Amino acid sequence: MFSRISVLLLVCVVFMQTAMATNFSREDRQFEELANKYIAELMERSPEWATALGEHKYDGRLDDYSAAAVKKDREFAENYLKQLNKIQADKLSKVNNVDYRIMRHNLEYTLFRIDVLKEHEWNPMSYNVGSAINSLISRDFGPLKERLENAKKRLLGIPAVVNAAKANLKNPPKVYTETAIAQNKGTINLINGDLQMFIDQAGMQEEMAPAQKIAIAALEDFGKWMEKDLLPRSNADFRLGDDKFRKKLKFALQSDLSKEQILEYGMGDLKETQEKMFEVAWRLYKKMHPDIDYTLVRMDPRAVAKIVLGELAEKRPNNETIVAQANEDLKETTEFVKKKNLVTVPTEPVKVIEMPEFARGTAVAYFDSAGPFEKKNETFFTISPTPKDWSDARKESFYKEYNDYMLKNLTVHEAMPGHYLQIMHSNKFKAPTMIRSLFRSGTFTEGWAVYAEQVMAENGYGGDEVQMQQLKMKLRVIINAIIDQKIHTDGMTEKEAVDFMMNEGFQEEGEAAGKWKRAQLSSTQLSTYYVGSVEVNEIRKAYEAKHKGKIDVLKMHDEMLSFGSPAPKYVKEMLGL
Repeated sequence: MFSRISVLLLVCVVFMQTAMATNFSREDRQFEELANKYIAELMERSPEWATALGEHKYDGRLDDYSAAAVKKDREFAENYLKQLNKIQADKLSKVNNVDYRIMRHNLEYTLFRIDVLKEHEWNPMSYNVGSAINSLISRDFGPLKERLENAKKRLLGIPAVVNAAKANLKNPPKVYTETAIAQNKGTINLINGDLQMFIDQAGMQEEMAPAQKIAIAALEDFGKWMEKDLLPRSNADFRLGDDKFRKKLKFALQSDLSKEQILEYGMGDLKETQEKMFEVAWRLYKKMHPDIDYTLVRMDPRAVAKIVLGELAEKRPNNETIVAQANEDLKETTEFVKKKNLVTVPTEPVKVIEMPEFARGTAVAYFDSAGPFEKKNETFFTISPTPKDWSDARKESFYKEYNDYMLKNLTVHEAMPGHYLQIMHSNKFKAPTMIRSLFRSGTFTEGWAVYAEQVMAENGYGGDEVQMQQLKMKLRVIINAIIDQKIHTDGMTEKEAVDFMMNEGFQEEGEAAGKWKRAQLSSTQLSTYYVGSVEVNEIRKAYEAKHKGKIDVLKMHDEMLSFGSPAPKYVKEMLGL
């Protein structure tokens, strides 16, 4: 009797497990089919993005920028969101469950951007096709003549983009139109410069010339239209306001932290970081001035920090040397990471280059990796020289900020062991769909890069001189998050923002002025660095607590980086913390 009951129970258990497995597989299969279909259609609808991702089926097309296309984009996102919501997320595998949430988040963000932000009506920078041309020549992913044939098709599509911009743009903020005018000139220079160089190399001058002429004429017309027509009526407020900012912040960060919490944490970290900086500054000051009797001298910590930063700033690069110097710093940081066993170092190559002119105007440097679909891995760390119209005094101020020691810290952030290393690890992550590869979390990627600066300084890279810059950069990260919300929701003025950056963050005037402009142009993005660094550090604390402080740093970092580039809360979840 007992034996018979046992057999029946075993059969029931097996049946239930089989049923659960069948249901489990069905839900996963539904999600994977839907996600893969969504990605395929999205690539076809967004040919410029597809090229950047390494999908080259649509290299001869530009995006459709018309109002009708915006309407279709909305219908497309809404349709996929409805289909996605029919799938039971709690029955998905762990990997698919996270990717389900990322996909839903992206679809909801798309609807928010179209319905609420409506950037196509007020952001002329969104009609910049420079990257669509540059992406065909910056990487050697196929035969040059084939890439130029596609460039020709895109050049011929530029008049349609200009027409759409003229039809859609209403009343932009002035700073957006001014930046778009400068970037438009950069795109014209790209066509006449770098693109022409490749055309000459391929011997396709006669074939490409008509398309170049049409594209340049359209862009010159667009530039004149922006200057004569759009700029005079560019009177909209660049500030989002509290409601829009709060909603966009949730989408941009994928974090559970509220706007108020970010401000509270930031103000506390600001004071704590300043105290650390004053300690390092005092050590450096004594080293710089060994003949002073410090038993008799009392100095204000802020004054000491300013003096030390001023002396460190005397060693600095310039427009002609900064790229080569960053390249040497990259070699140095790579060797340091290997020697200290901080994290596994990738073998893929990375090249330091001057930032393309069409991309300038919002950031000093950025990291540009090959897309997840790209077969040939080419990765760039780009640095922007100072604008040509800057005065000598302002250029000097800029390079005082990006002095030799700050450049080392910047290289840590952008390349090793920051963005470059993190993305190379991310590329090794494999999942049933490409959702996570396509929709990387800016909060995690920027948070890791800021955390990388911290780790290098903690391990002694560059001594007190580099740590001084790392702490200054941390102050900048904190201040970025504070002014991000204060500018867009509390009416912080340019003078208030610049004074805050210079007085509390010890920034040079040139850096503060540039950040004021960037804060206007990239609402919520400036918060990703600080929030990301807070949440990545929380992952580390939880990891150390779980392992009772007995950790292998290299193993810990490799595990943190092994899930692709999802939001920090998902990394923490997948680590079981």
